[in-house]
Parts: sequence; C-alpha cells; structure tokens
Amino acid sequence: MQFISALFTWQNLIHLIDILVIWFLIYELLLLIRGTRAVQLFRGILIIILVKVVSWYVGLSTVSWVMDQIINWGVIAIVIIFQPEIRRGLEHLGRGTFFTHNQTANETEEETIRQLDQAIQYMSKRRIGALISIEMKTGLEEYIETGIPLDADISGALLINTFIPNTPLHDGAVIIKNNRISVAAAYLPLSDSKLIPKELGTRHRAAVGISEVTDALTIVISEETGEVSITKDNELIRNMSRNDYLKFLRAQLYSESSRNENTNFFTKLFSFFSRRGGGSNE
Repeated sequence: MQFISALFTWQNLIHLIDILVIWFLIYELLLLIRGTRAVQLFRGILIIILVKVVSWYVGLSTVSWVMDQIINWGVIAIVIIFQPEIRRGLEHLGRGTFFTHNQTANETEEETIRQLDQAIQYMSKRRIGALISIEMKTGLEEYIETGIPLDADISGALLINTFIPNTPLHDGAVIIKNNRISVAAAYLPLSDSKLIPKELGTRHRAAVGISEVTDALTIVISEETGEVSITKDNELIRNMSRNDYLKFLRAQLYSESSRNENTNFFTKLFSFFSRRGGGSNE
C-alpha cells in the first residue's frame, strides 16, 4: 500500500501528463506529414542523427564535427524545407481541427465530387481540355501563387467556363484547396519522365509533374480525344470511365479529408474506450 501511495503522487501525475502531451504532439506530427515529401526528409534527419551518434561512439571526430554543423544549421533548413507542412499545421491549429470532428465532411466531399463530375462529363464529351489539381496534404502554395485568384465555391459551371478555349483563364491549371477553387491559370511543373507516352501533351506532363513533387490529385481531360486521366503519387491512370473516376475520387477524397484529418486523436481514443465498454456489457 505504501508503494502504491508513493506511486500516485502529484509529481508522478505531472510526469505522466508531460509524457502524454509529448506523445500526442508526436502523433499529430506523424499524421500531418504522412503521405508528403516531409516523410522522406524526416527519414533523412533520423539518418543524420544516427550517423552523429555512431561517429561519437566510435570516435570519428571529423565526421562527428560535420554532423554537428549540419544539425546546428539544419534548424533553419528545416523551417525552409518544411514550410508547407508548418503552414498547414498552424492553419489546422487555428481552425481547431486537432480537437474537433467535422461530421459533415463526407457531405462536403460528395458535393465537390458531384460538381467535378458535372464539369468532367461536359468537357469530355465536347473535347475541352482541362487540368484540375486538388490539394491533399502537401501544400500547393508555390503553384497557387502563379495563378489568378478566384477563391470561389466549386461549381461545375464555373469550371466549364474557365476552360472554354480562347478565354483568359483556360490556359493553365485550376487548383482546388479546402473545397474551394483557389486559383485558375496556374503553372504546374512539367515532368521530364521518358515513360509518358509521346502522344500526350503539356497538360498530361504537368499533371505527372505535380504528382512527382506533391501528393496532389490531378484530373486531366484531353483536348484531342476527350479522355479522362488522373495522376496521383507519380502514377498516371488513363482512359477512366465515369464509374472509374467517381470511385477513385471518393476513395481518395473521403480517406484523406474525412478519415485522416477530421478524425482526431481524442475521437479515436473515445471510440476505443466506448467499444471496450460496450464489449464488457454484453
């Protein structure tokens, strides 16, 4: 009994809360960078730390000194390299999404998909070329800055009018962010991949290019054939039927926006204990 009373002291409680807070912050950080370029950069940081520890232990003084310099100056580099992820994390913190759960997320995503479907069907049948990139987890601010700001609700009619040939906004990409049309006529990086078929033009190269450097989901409509293609994670999926792209969009948008971001740590923890409690009553 004396051991138990000594264990449950105020000081130990403070230590427990301290550990839980750090654990929660690490958990949210891992959720934030999952599926982004930051994962590879994070692995690189771990390798540098490992080399530093090993060189210090073995006695490689020169290697250890170099690692010290990299770590000392790495703080500035991290702020620059991780700028999209840091900005996104602060935006989430400001909106309170770490602690709230949006139960209408699926409805919002479904309306977005419905408007995209309306635009895709119209433009595909009439062979109107289009390039629509949807921001997922990696920020697209670098490319948003190259476009013309719209900040409009997602509308099939607006997307169609944007890509009508010989209009001021038709050349370039529409970028969708936070379920809104952020900009039009944006420039996306062109891919140099030799695997892209030669019959595909600049729009497809731009779609593959943005998928090489971010986790954005990009829809391409061919001006020559009306074919609908989607790029994601450096993969080009061509000649998609209506059922194909609707299924793909729901799988990607629902899982990314609704399940991963809006279901927070406390919601999962509450659900876990609710299931445990429900199981014990049976």
